[in-house]
Amino acid sequence: MSRRALRRLRGEQRGQEPLGPGALQFALHDDDDAEEEGPKRGTGSRRPRGAGKEGVCINNRFELINIEDLEEGPVLNGERSDCLLTDTVVSRNRRRSQSGGADTKKAGEVADKAPPEQSNLSGKLRKKKKKPKNKKNTTGEILENGLEDIDRILERIEDGSGSHRPGPPPLSSKRHVLYVEHRHLNPDTELKRYFGARAVLGEQRPRQRQRVYPKCTWLTTPKSTWPRYSKPGLSMRLLESKKGLSFFAFEHSEEYQQTQHKFLAAVESMEPNNMVVLLQTSPYHVDSLLQLSDACRFQEDQEMARDLVERALYSMECAFHPLFSLTSGACRLDYRRPENRSFYLALYKQMSFLEKRGCPRTALEFCKLILSLEPDEDPLCMLLLIDHLALRARNYDYLIRLFQEWEAHRNLSQLPNFAFSVPLAYFLLSQQADLPEQELSSAREQASLLIRQALIMFPGALLPLLEYCSVRPDATVATHSFFGPDAEISQPPALSQLVSLYLGRSHFLWKEPATMSWLEENVREVLQAVDAGDPAVEACESRRKVLYQRAPRNIHRHVVLSEVKEAVAALPPDVTTQSVMGFDPVPPLDTIYSYVRPER
Repeated sequence: MSRRALRRLRGEQRGQEPLGPGALQFALHDDDDAEEEGPKRGTGSRRPRGAGKEGVCINNRFELINIEDLEEGPVLNGERSDCLLTDTVVSRNRRRSQSGGADTKKAGEVADKAPPEQSNLSGKLRKKKKKPKNKKNTTGEILENGLEDIDRILERIEDGSGSHRPGPPPLSSKRHVLYVEHRHLNPDTELKRYFGARAVLGEQRPRQRQRVYPKCTWLTTPKSTWPRYSKPGLSMRLLESKKGLSFFAFEHSEEYQQTQHKFLAAVESMEPNNMVVLLQTSPYHVDSLLQLSDACRFQEDQEMARDLVERALYSMECAFHPLFSLTSGACRLDYRRPENRSFYLALYKQMSFLEKRGCPRTALEFCKLILSLEPDEDPLCMLLLIDHLALRARNYDYLIRLFQEWEAHRNLSQLPNFAFSVPLAYFLLSQQADLPEQELSSAREQASLLIRQALIMFPGALLPLLEYCSVRPDATVATHSFFGPDAEISQPPALSQLVSLYLGRSHFLWKEPATMSWLEENVREVLQAVDAGDPAVEACESRRKVLYQRAPRNIHRHVVLSEVKEAVAALPPDVTTQSVMGFDPVPPLDTIYSYVRPER
């Protein structure tokens, strides 16, 4: 245990150690006899200089400051003066030695009768003092000996208790499965890995010198082309904290509420120019930025659409509560509050732009952030997308870990995307050459086992998958009753929607020849099990009829945001017949309103 840690344990500051007799005495010796004379000399005594190479006993540690000053003293004929103490220090030690007893008086007289050679300091040169290294070692030894007993006492207490405090676990084991890393929220980090820092930051370095945004943000980087930021009236407050979770909510000021009412009127007018006029007066109104971003995206102006979404994220991040954390995974935002929905939608749109931009690793981090805001309810149903981003980012270990930790309480294997993506992750992991042979074979076996279970549970996904990959199925497979057209027709509409969503988004991940040959092998194994009358086939069929009767509302909201044509076409009529607003698609039925729009 270090002396600093011991002082903190005892609640003391530096220089407050208990003083004992001779505890602050320091002996200064010459190089030759420092080790021999130290044990023989008593505390508080001093021998004449003429008798030999002796040291001087010092009762005050602060007197060493004067000695340090003398070390830097004048140099005569190439050597430093060997004056150990100033006149003040010598006289002070002389008074202390006189009060000590007769022996110290004699020692003082002998010191006063020193030879004239040594008393005449101005005319004679003396030997060099000892090296500072030895002095420091002597001082450290004295202090450590003084604290030795306390160390022994602490060791006895630890041994007697019989319980040793375990060391802290590694950082990776502490991190939650939805832990978000700040550095992966910046797409430049991923682009640097692909193209190099010079290609990514070549044009940005001159602009950063003229940056006028002092606030550091994680979700986006402010641009000099944006209007000067002024608080639009958006803030965040802490609602409550319980069971290690903190619940927050965005709030609108009266001025922001008036702007929100004007925004709703502009949306009802169906005129994008009204939104532009509103942004001229309120350049950081979040819903207006998101709605105008959709209009620009429909007009194929992707750059302007992405810029508006980033501005909306910047406006909301500037309103964060000081205790709100993006990375901890313990902060919650209730989607039932309309003020919070803008943050969800802005993150989702930014994630979509990052995926299209070729930054799947950054998009995966945004997906984890959205899921961490309300993992139990999952209002945007990010579990239908996180596996796709993990495979695109080649983060197979994370997908496998998420499946292993959440399968017990979330039944992820009942989702077609996880049922097919997890075995694909195991198979792609087994294709890596930098892993041991035992791990590769284990991953290959696990992949084959899981893909067979997926094919038995969702047989209607095989032929559409082969069609997406432009692969003509074998005649045995195409004409078999288990994988034939009847399998796709007989499945419930909710299941057809989930299968269409997964295949429309992730079918290109299966186009590799090695992946397709591995899939073919397992399809033949499944056909053999079906022909042999495996009881798992009937069990999965009964589960399909019970579990997929109707899709929940968050899945419909995800399908609308995904814009996958095959999945949107499978939406039920009660969703398609209603007007879907881009700033609030498929709102929850139990909305919590903090203020109501006045009647016109």
